[in-house]
Amino acid sequence: MARIYFHCSNSEGVCFDQSGAAVEDLAEVRAHAARVVQSLIMLQDPEDWRDWTLHVSDDLDEEIFALPFSSLLGKPH
Repeated sequence: MARIYFHCSNSEGVCFDQSGAAVEDLAEVRAHAARVVQSLIMLQDPEDWRDWTLHVSDDLDEEIFALPFSSLLGKPH
């Protein structure tokens, strides 16, 4: 089991995940990343999330992959 961190960034800065999540495999990491992004974009908040990216990193702070919020939001109308 590995501890993985889910940091969010946009052009103005970074929100660091201090606690991370224990995960078993890459499929679980990808599912958790999608849930993190979905939970943030569902907030009752005027934030335009299209500029944000979720950076998934291991406990050595090596990035595993990045998930742009826009990939789950689609294009604006």
